[in-house]
Amino acid sequence: MDTIDQAFLQALRAALRGRAVSWEQPRSAEEWMRLLRLASVHNVLPLVFEAIYPCPAFASLPEALARRCKTEVLHTVARQMAHTEQFLHLYRTLSDAGLEPAVVKGLVCRRLYAHPDSRPSSDEDLLVPPGRFRDCHDLLIRSGLRIMNPQVDLDTAFEVSYLDPATGLYLEVHKTLFEPGSDAVGDFNAMFEGAWQRTGFCTVSGVRVRTLGAHDHELYLLLHAFKHFIHSGVGIRQICDCLLWAEDCGDRIDWDRLLGQCRTLHADAFAAAMLRIAAEHLGFDPAAARLTPAWNNNPVDAGPLLADVLSGGVYGAADGDRLHSSTITLNAVEADKTGGHASLLQTILPSRAKLVGRYPVLRRWPVLLPAVWADRLIRYRRELHDRRSEQGASRSVHIGRQRKELLRLYKIIR
Repeated sequence: MDTIDQAFLQALRAALRGRAVSWEQPRSAEEWMRLLRLASVHNVLPLVFEAIYPCPAFASLPEALARRCKTEVLHTVARQMAHTEQFLHLYRTLSDAGLEPAVVKGLVCRRLYAHPDSRPSSDEDLLVPPGRFRDCHDLLIRSGLRIMNPQVDLDTAFEVSYLDPATGLYLEVHKTLFEPGSDAVGDFNAMFEGAWQRTGFCTVSGVRVRTLGAHDHELYLLLHAFKHFIHSGVGIRQICDCLLWAEDCGDRIDWDRLLGQCRTLHADAFAAAMLRIAAEHLGFDPAAARLTPAWNNNPVDAGPLLADVLSGGVYGAADGDRLHSSTITLNAVEADKTGGHASLLQTILPSRAKLVGRYPVLRRWPVLLPAVWADRLIRYRRELHDRRSEQGASRSVHIGRQRKELLRLYKIIR
């Protein structure tokens, strides 16, 4: 980990507590650019900016860069404030209609930050009460939101995305927390059986908001991060959410049971590494969170995970080739769970179940699967004829193989 990575983590650690760093040593323009770009790809620029703005070293930040950065931060925070206000108004409407869905991640985590609106959310996630999805859908449409994918089958989809075209507010409405048909993560849902009966409430800006119980929500935060890790990567912001929730609700989390649940899903070494990163670099206090000794029995090295997190940005999106490599790691996890064999051919020609999200026509007309495969093969071959795409494809395979070794390191696959 180089000095810029360290500075980034120092600034983020300070921001989580509403403090500023005390840097005095001036930095070069290149160093400032690298630091601010790292904050941007992790979507925590407002948090980092608040921590560095008051420090003496800030004077060495080039004026034009400082002005551009400050403008971006102000726009991001203002947009988040507007979305938060709109979402809370929408939530009150849902509650008044007797729906009262559970809010997960996003809003209920954001409230734990020293400056909540400096922790941007790209969307808000709602878990609807059993059997009430259609009611929720109808109300959202009447409220001016639009379905992101008009071809989605509302009866079979496990989640549906909505957008307010006027404001940009983006919602994901879930029937289940994880995709039931997924070989990689479908079994995660079993850990949340009866979770609706264990939901609780918190207050955000005077609005009573339902959310998962303390234990279930910490488990969900860890498993949601785990899901993204086995795809293309998990961002530092998800680690921040996990640690703040743990500190706030640790006395209501059954840590030994949570560790056992993670172990059942081969996520225990990953979860332990997440919390170790939080403790070593972000100020997480395991004692304050009532973390039990069993979590220290896993001698996992958190360094490789931290390097993967920092290089990947939000969900690994800092690198397009890395995003494309996700099919390799995902197929490896699915093959490990099902006893199958992960191959490049399976990456190019996945099953119908894995393609219906991208090709909704397959839901109604399964017989078109060979035609979809043919289309993918043609496009893949066309890409390989382009030198630039060939290099990208080769790099994606290389990254995928590297990340498979990371999955082995954390005992996610054999």
